Amino acid sequence: MQLEGFSKIAIVGANGQMGGLFSKAFTALGIEVAELSRPYTDDDVRAALTDCDMLMLSVPVNAMISVLDQMLPHLSAPTILCDVGSVKVHPMKVMLDKYDGPIVGTHPLFGPVIPEGFTPRVAVMAGREEDRRDAYRVATIMDACGYESFTSTAEEHDRAMAFIQGLNFTSTVAFLAAARDVDGIDKFLTPSFQRRLDSARKMLTQDMELFGIISEANPYLQETNRKFMNYLSVAAGGDLDLLADRAQWWWRNNESY
Repeated sequence: MQLEGFSKIAIVGANGQMGGLFSKAFTALGIEVAELSRPYTDDDVRAALTDCDMLMLSVPVNAMISVLDQMLPHLSAPTILCDVGSVKVHPMKVMLDKYDGPIVGTHPLFGPVIPEGFTPRVAVMAGREEDRRDAYRVATIMDACGYESFTSTAEEHDRAMAFIQGLNFTSTVAFLAAARDVDGIDKFLTPSFQRRLDSARKMLTQDMELFGIISEANPYLQETNRKFMNYLSVAAGGDLDLLADRAQWWWRNNESY
């Protein structure tokens, strides 16, 4: 099967959770997948990128430059260079600076285990105006995998993720650190507070380094933190009705609201 011209895809980081997820998904579509894992020898990279339609980088954002530099000697147009990551502005700039071929950024808004009832969506963005056709091709293959793709830009993405991931992380860390200062607080846990602890547990005990790296790499996080502080100031002034009215926007399409 050839989907929008895809017959072979190379994945760097295929032994990781997300890289492995895409490797299985693409293979299920009948596409040849060349898996690349460390160490990246010249022979392995050359073999993986020969007649390759797309190179997918599924590596931590702080490892992208070193990994990409090892791929570039064997990478040339029309192979699509595609990254998978939670931050887009800086990684996209790196790829644009280093590669003249088509560039497409993606961010799967889910992890390797997709909760029941949750729609797995993938943000897709073209590196350049002339890469829009290739971005469409990548979106098409994501849709074929059973995901729901949508187009975005690097700036729109990072501004949104500064709230969804960045502020969610920093505000949770700050809130729980502040709550710890109250002597005997653990005797007063309510079901709603316990749910908050449960949802934060994995973030702070297993994914702390990951969220820290993502947060530091997002160029809009500090701006977002300052905006949140302004809203906290409104709350401290007692204008909770104003904040509640704005917050209820999230349920604007709920018939019971």
